[in-house]
Amino acid sequence: MSWFDAAGEGDVPAGTAHMVELAGKRLAICNTGEGVYTIDDKCTHDGGPLDQGFLDGNQIECPRHGARFDVTSGRAVVLPAVRPVKTYATRVTDGRIKVEVEA
Repeated sequence: MSWFDAAGEGDVPAGTAHMVELAGKRLAICNTGEGVYTIDDKCTHDGGPLDQGFLDGNQIECPRHGARFDVTSGRAVVLPAVRPVKTYATRVTDGRIKVEVEA
């Protein structure tokens, strides 16, 4: 596992998600306003791009069929998704968002 510099803190304002590609993975960095979290940018129901969904508090909604995931844990909270999305350790240091990904 390695830490990657993923984005500037200003690139992901509170209440938004931002897609990045790190180590060959498409990830969604989500700023809930209370913290910054990173998840796979792929709905476990049908592969929809979660970064294009609506972030409401700790939950992000897939734009395709409305499945919702808790970005803090990856847990699927609203059908049709039943499987969680993978989460990644995330930290903000000196205005930069860093994500731990298997290289």
